[in-house]
Amino acid sequence: MSDTPVRSLAKAVSWRVTGTVDTFVISWAITGQVLLASGIALTEIATKICLFWAHERVWNRIDWGRN
Repeated sequence: MSDTPVRSLAKAVSWRVTGTVDTFVISWAITGQVLLASGIALTEIATKICLFWAHERVWNRIDWGRN
């Protein structure tokens, strides 16, 4: 049984929110600038949601490792 495209998208969004908070905190700690850290975090959230969704869809076509 594989995930539906909508479920894959929901998983991608929830994972990216977690990852984006992490990216923001790290960027802020390194740069000391909230605005720059926000820009970095907002840029990466959009690209990584799309990449994760595509990654999930490809893996749903691969039977390797399923019971």
